[in-house]
Amino acid sequence: MDIDSPVPDDIMQPTPTATLTSDTGITQKRKRSRSDGVGAPANNGSNSAKRTDLGNGILVDLAPPATPAFAAHQPPQWQHTIEKAITSIVSIRFSQVAAFDTDAPDTSEASGFVVDAKRGLILTNRHVACAGPFVGEAVFHDHEEVDVFPVYRDPVHDFGILKFDPAKIRYMPVNEIELAPELARVGLDIRVVGNDAGEKLSILAGSISRLDRNAPEYGELTYNDFNTFYLQAASSTSGGSSGSPVLSIEGKAVALQAGGHMRAATDFFFPLDRVARALKFVQEGKLVPRGTIQTQFMHRPFDEVRRLGLLESTEAHIRKILPAEVGMLVAETVVPKGPASSFLEEGDVLLSINGQYMTKFVLLEGVLDDSVGQNITLKIQRGGQDMEVVITVQDLHSITPDRFLEVGGAKLNNVSYQLARQFCVPVEGVYVAEPSGMFRLDGSDHGWIISSIDTKPTPNLDAFIAAFKDIPDRERIPVEYYSILDVHSKSVAVVTAERHWSGFRLAVRNDTTGLWDFTDLGKAPPPKALKPITATFATLDQSLGTAATLFHSLVKVSMYIPCRIEGFPKSRKMGAGLVVDAEKGLVVVGRNIVPFTMGDILLTFADSVIIPGNAIFLHPTQNFAIVQYDPALIGATPVKSAPFSPVRLGQGHRVSLVALNHNQRPVGVETTVTDITAVTIPYSGTPRFRAINFDAITLDTPLAQQCSAGVLADSQGRVQGLWLSYLGERTNQGVDSEYHLGIGIDAVEPILKTLRAGGSPKLRGLAVDVTPLQMSQARHMGLSDEWVARVQQANGERRQLFLVRRTENDSATATVLKDLDLILSISGNVVTRVQELQVDESWQPEVDVVILRNKQEMSLRVPTTEFDNEGVKRVVFWAGAVLHEPHRAVLQQSKNLPSKIYVSARAKGSPSYMYGIVPTQWVVAVNGKSVTTLDDFVDAVRGLKDGTYVRVKTISFDLVPCVLSIKLGLWYWPTCEIVRDVDSDSGWKRNVIE
Repeated sequence: MDIDSPVPDDIMQPTPTATLTSDTGITQKRKRSRSDGVGAPANNGSNSAKRTDLGNGILVDLAPPATPAFAAHQPPQWQHTIEKAITSIVSIRFSQVAAFDTDAPDTSEASGFVVDAKRGLILTNRHVACAGPFVGEAVFHDHEEVDVFPVYRDPVHDFGILKFDPAKIRYMPVNEIELAPELARVGLDIRVVGNDAGEKLSILAGSISRLDRNAPEYGELTYNDFNTFYLQAASSTSGGSSGSPVLSIEGKAVALQAGGHMRAATDFFFPLDRVARALKFVQEGKLVPRGTIQTQFMHRPFDEVRRLGLLESTEAHIRKILPAEVGMLVAETVVPKGPASSFLEEGDVLLSINGQYMTKFVLLEGVLDDSVGQNITLKIQRGGQDMEVVITVQDLHSITPDRFLEVGGAKLNNVSYQLARQFCVPVEGVYVAEPSGMFRLDGSDHGWIISSIDTKPTPNLDAFIAAFKDIPDRERIPVEYYSILDVHSKSVAVVTAERHWSGFRLAVRNDTTGLWDFTDLGKAPPPKALKPITATFATLDQSLGTAATLFHSLVKVSMYIPCRIEGFPKSRKMGAGLVVDAEKGLVVVGRNIVPFTMGDILLTFADSVIIPGNAIFLHPTQNFAIVQYDPALIGATPVKSAPFSPVRLGQGHRVSLVALNHNQRPVGVETTVTDITAVTIPYSGTPRFRAINFDAITLDTPLAQQCSAGVLADSQGRVQGLWLSYLGERTNQGVDSEYHLGIGIDAVEPILKTLRAGGSPKLRGLAVDVTPLQMSQARHMGLSDEWVARVQQANGERRQLFLVRRTENDSATATVLKDLDLILSISGNVVTRVQELQVDESWQPEVDVVILRNKQEMSLRVPTTEFDNEGVKRVVFWAGAVLHEPHRAVLQQSKNLPSKIYVSARAKGSPSYMYGIVPTQWVVAVNGKSVTTLDDFVDAVRGLKDGTYVRVKTISFDLVPCVLSIKLGLWYWPTCEIVRDVDSDSGWKRNVIE
């Protein structure tokens, strides 16, 4: 059972993100994500712009990089304007490195333009400057690159200011573009110049058609502007044009490109009135004063306002003193518990503030920003009645989060005014910006607000820190929460406090350095000593028969995986295991539930007692693992070792399926074995563990496909097989396939025998993946009649041999056997059953194998391979990439091994994501030096300074080489490793690599 989604919630999730769009698909911000997949238009020798299909139904004008020849296509009066402007316009490559508020970690491209060349200030959008941690660089017209960082992000409006060092631009003069909001008017001929659709520079023409459009809505749980007008034009911009200047023919910026309509050529521009004011404060090194009464206003036309109760006499008066006015400001949302919540209501028509009539957002914002901490008098009309109220203006920055908390693999921040306004909830509570780790709560992926932890209220981040800091590691605690999407329903979850895999630290924004400063909040108190607990099992219905006793041997198993390794797509798994030795505390469970040793395993007995477990054995080819627990911790709970049946299952046998269904409820049914045959689980594009060389059992009941784990038992309640879920391939829709199949219990018995004796199984065998081949096909491959007769004599039920689909790379077996070899016999025994190829402890270092290759019978001395039963034992984290030695699935799917440095995953917003390191690549060189092992790689990157570029040569899974230039970001992505250490509390130890 999966209890998380394959989304991008985990810090090591490799799945790329998309350009932010609304749920309705109507409007989008015009930044361009790296995953948009928009390439440059083909060059046919013409310098003219092209109309290009982006693949999502949008046709946009893409222009080639600006050159003097391109400028010549402009009307003469525009040519000089554009030639001068392009020295001020930059392309911005940036990452938000951590989830924060409404924004997930992402890597994108956008535009900006210099507004103060002396001080090095660039104007762009707020959704480019990022609400959270930002790392970026600006690329000027001559392709000089310079680091930038935000010095101001507006709390509400879609603009931000980045800073760069002008001295680092050495080969071209940097000009600035003057802000001229007063020039904006309907019909004005404009040019939008910027990084459109990922192009270095594009120039798009249009005319302003509106000055009073309400702010566009981009959807829920994302950034939306409000309390401002937007300008509108038809200029057909697309992803990457966010932050472009909207130029008049005088070369002045009249607006800032911000968003656009996905199904039309319409674009939305942010007016520059408030930008010009904020810029002056930033130039003076002062905090930009911003005020609020926590109310969203909308501009409504007079006929609509009349329906809300505006008196005709009032309308006539307004039209007389403001002849150009066509509407009024109306309260749209009044945030609960805000300054205006006791005075204003939705639908109130704003008439004046402090005696000044208010019909424009610029005037409204001006009064609020100049009155922080002061009282203002609002005159409103409600249902035709004039009213005056006095409201104290609040500092808008005080309700705009500038901190986040890293805890238990998740990231939390105070609920922002941005979110509170969207959903009309108070600006209080702790918002789960990245729902992963211990705060991957039940339900949808986003929108959770934590109201208490361990029964202590958490109205803000400080209260949360105070409540959590003294909770011991691994303590089970209740968390109360609700979704901002459904404030009527509260939920509670019991989570395990996690302080051993991830840190507990606070990040605070520093606008002077552009970094977020981290403060470690201390180590967790040690885990409490566990005390034995006794429980009883529920009484089950007698209709389950003797098989009902097996429920005393079933245990629920859950596993939390702190980072993505070995290509496994989930961070949490839950299912059922079978107690095979109650005295020693041994449980057999599917490898789709316990895929490797890294992680926290919890076992639940009788739906009452929860204790930890450790993975002590992972079968290298079969779909099961062995987990061990301390039997003393379950007291006198009547857990029983499951009895094994000496009778092997066969086709047509009656059998009882005893399992837990998808709701983790016990179910049982008597059914028939429909088939037992060798099956092949399909390969996945991202190699991950898949069971090979086994006979799968299928059942004649639809209930079996609803049960991910259970047992197959005979009429006496003895176990004959395991019912397990098998992880398969990922579909084109991004869904991970799972197959529900059974295997005979005889696969477990020899492993269990060694473990009971206190040993560790040393498995050997042929490192091959085989598929059955019928005699009709084998004859045409050159199989003689003599061998056909021997096969028929060896197996009266299955007339088959086994064809080697693939040999395992870098194995001893692969030095002799080849793909498509047909195995006839091993050590003189004809091989007709897949069990005869299973790895176990009985194999010798070398065996005699007779094969058929290219219609030639050959006798070979084949070395066997010793198999590891622990999996990956060392993981290196570098620049946001997860590196480890190629795991067995990689060796099975790859015929070449360029190195033993395999990229398993990468984190969104990291340098590896930004500069193009991709999962399933191998790293083969660093700064021109060949690297083969993880030790080589660590030696090559040790001591490299933050901010330096590192040349990394990689080879893709398809053996395509590539050299990347990776800029280190050690402040957010330090180099470290975790290594297997059975003596540590978690079984792994973390080392920092300086």
